[in-house]
Amino acid sequence: MDREPKDKSTLRTGFTTGACSQAAARAAAEMLASGGDRERVTVRLPMGRRVTFALERHERHADGSVTCSVVKDAGDDPDCTHGAHLTATVRRTPEAGVTLEGGDGVGTITRPGLGLPVGGPAINPVPREHILREVQEVIDATPEFSGGMRVTLAVPGGGEMAKHTLNDRLGIVGGISILGTTGIVRPYSTSAFRASVTQAIHAAAAQGCTHIAITTGGRSETAARALLPHLPGGAFVQMGDFVGHALREAARAGLRRVTIVGMIGKLSKLADGKRQTHAAGSQVNTKMLATLARKLGADRVLAAQIAVANTGRHAMDLATAAGIAGLPDAVCRRAAGHAGRFAGDTVAVDVVMTDMEGVVTGRSRYPGTVETAG
Repeated sequence: MDREPKDKSTLRTGFTTGACSQAAARAAAEMLASGGDRERVTVRLPMGRRVTFALERHERHADGSVTCSVVKDAGDDPDCTHGAHLTATVRRTPEAGVTLEGGDGVGTITRPGLGLPVGGPAINPVPREHILREVQEVIDATPEFSGGMRVTLAVPGGGEMAKHTLNDRLGIVGGISILGTTGIVRPYSTSAFRASVTQAIHAAAAQGCTHIAITTGGRSETAARALLPHLPGGAFVQMGDFVGHALREAARAGLRRVTIVGMIGKLSKLADGKRQTHAAGSQVNTKMLATLARKLGADRVLAAQIAVANTGRHAMDLATAAGIAGLPDAVCRRAAGHAGRFAGDTVAVDVVMTDMEGVVTGRSRYPGTVETAG
């Protein structure tokens, strides 16, 4: 469903897939334990807040199991899982305790490094812990109930939703992840994407990579793959606007070399010392580009034009048309210096600028203090 962007001061918060799954699991467990029906259920989110959810579905099956589902309301966050039916089916087991498994539409882990067992469901640790706790609370509060419960989470249509996420490149196949560290989705927040960048970098390290390429998007990743064909697929990470975060995580993961591939707009922001390069949080500093152009021989008139250019690409076009060579390399040198500062001396950083067609226009390197391997 399409939703128009709104004034951020009026945006609604929403709930994570983990919070909705937690509510569905609790409701199904209560119905299984008590024999009654439920229209609503109250759970304590990971952040500590108690929230009541309406159930979209509550159904008993001939085999004695119970299925409940909650429709995810992501608030005003533009999330591909908004409207998803987070579903839990709970069955009685002869053994005490609670087990949790993934069903249709929940992804399966196929690579190490995500903090979850390979072959298991993509149910992250925080929602897993809270789902298990909610169901165990129901068992403990029902003295007449004997045995334990097995919870199967499902997300109808989750496989299609996953195509709009980074799951495939992380090695999560067949569906979405059950996520959320607080239970709350902040409108237009970038926490989910930021977390996926962290996962991708640490997964690459866990798979034995010492060198990764971080890019700003699909076009720059295509260029990076052409430049670095020897790197495995898991070594290419789309960082979006989180360059500072990605570099810090690369250092934390023990990587020895990072290649940043991007175009003039994002790289000029890095060259200006910006850790986060989203358009809403930082502007291209065309005055900085004008200063660099002056050092390369631009006259005052050209420098003045560059200083008021509409975009970084416009500034570059002005310099190129005037025969000023070397501006892409100059931007890359400054960007590499700041990237090295963000990553620390244990990581060597290469910065490569490309044009819209993927042709390399400039590059530079921050060597760090370590020997690097290709």
